[in-house]
Amino acid sequence: MRIERLVTSGTFSLDGGRWEVDNNVWLLGDDDQVLVIDAAHDAEAIARAVGDRRVAGIVCTHAHDDHVNAAPELAAHTGAPVLLHPDDEPLWKLAHVGAVPDGPLENGQILRIGDAAVHVLHTPGHAPGAVCLYVPEHGVLFSGDTLFQGGPGATGRSYSDFPTIMASISRSLLTLPPETVVHTGHGDDTGIGAEAPQLEDWIRRGH
Repeated sequence: MRIERLVTSGTFSLDGGRWEVDNNVWLLGDDDQVLVIDAAHDAEAIARAVGDRRVAGIVCTHAHDDHVNAAPELAAHTGAPVLLHPDDEPLWKLAHVGAVPDGPLENGQILRIGDAAVHVLHTPGHAPGAVCLYVPEHGVLFSGDTLFQGGPGATGRSYSDFPTIMASISRSLLTLPPETVVHTGHGDDTGIGAEAPQLEDWIRRGH
């Protein structure tokens, strides 16, 4: 099992604003098959990174357009299903007119890839249907935009809520083993052990 990161660049748009962003696209798999986590901006670049491996699924940690804007094109190229938590369908519809996800993600669901069991954790707050993906055999968490180095994901826009994201982080993420490595949706990796002591500071500052 190996984990690969591809950084793609484009824009994020919501509530009438538009921002330039770099996104982490994560590939989790082996020599034969792979899960793509967050198909962002550049389906062709993602397909090149996948190579001749079978794409078992295109997993969306949430449906902000910078995380899903390449998903339908990549699905058409690979034949892989696009998976999204149903609570994020309103955001998906803002990003895609006509295309729909192929299947749901649910809290407690397990996705199998190679020898890994990928546990779906529903972590609303940054978005209603935000999920994180925990792989206990390999001690890693793919946090999307729920948890970053130094704090929670942003909650200042539509469909987001700060108390909700803090409840998700404290109940579902900071209870994981402290040695868990966190692969984020943007920027650098962090760890549960590094972030857990900062919880009260985040609550006091309110973001």
